[in-house]
Amino acid sequence: MLMTAIENIQATDSEIDVERALERRQKILAIAVPLGTAASLILLWQIGVRLFAVPTYIAPAPTDVAFTLVDKFPILLANFWPTLYESVLGFIVGNIAAVLIAVAFVHSRTVERAFFPIAVFVNTIPILAIAPILVLIFGPGLTAKVVIAALICFFPTLVNMVRGLQAVSPQALELARILSASKSEVFWKIRLPSSLPFLFSALKIAATTSVIGAIVGEWVGADMGLGALIIDATFNFNSPLLYATVFMSSGLSVLMFATVSIVERLVVRW
Repeated sequence: MLMTAIENIQATDSEIDVERALERRQKILAIAVPLGTAASLILLWQIGVRLFAVPTYIAPAPTDVAFTLVDKFPILLANFWPTLYESVLGFIVGNIAAVLIAVAFVHSRTVERAFFPIAVFVNTIPILAIAPILVLIFGPGLTAKVVIAALICFFPTLVNMVRGLQAVSPQALELARILSASKSEVFWKIRLPSSLPFLFSALKIAATTSVIGAIVGEWVGADMGLGALIIDATFNFNSPLLYATVFMSSGLSVLMFATVSIVERLVVRW
């Protein structure tokens, strides 16, 4: 009996070791596969540009872009900070407005019927079309860019937050009614926790689109920022700087997305 128990324990330990090894392998693959794919695409890009002798002003080689990133890094960094500031402010303003309006929609069907179609209509207007109007209204300063960034990330958060606040278990609402819970207690204890996964799904989208909004605002009227640098590099046919700025913009989007993902892991633990 003792030997059998020992063998069973050893077999269990062996199975646990195998499972851990498989988990480690999956984690390694989850990192290695995307990195390998990206490296392969960059290598093909480098070979294609050199093989077909593509002019630099059309498509620079990755090595030229990398050199520009290093050589022009002070310029890129100086234009990075304004775009980051505008993106973060637009992200905060747009999402706070979306959450507050979503709460109003959930608690009043009349308000939802009155204003939700307007929100849908505003969302159908291309951001490139509405950006010049906002610049005319607010001027070429910071306000217009923040409003553009806020608008572009507003609607996804609004829709997901409304859905999340409504996606509450009927049994939970019935229990709250039996216990004579107030509307505020139902909101804070039931509706808000159930909406958090929906909210963070929208915030991940908004984290990247807010950067797009800030850059579009800089296209319309700005002398600093990654969007302004993109326009300047385009008109001067400085493709290496253009590509380097695009990569810097992409890095900003990744940074915003990663920040929201980290916050989600800290807040949503179920």
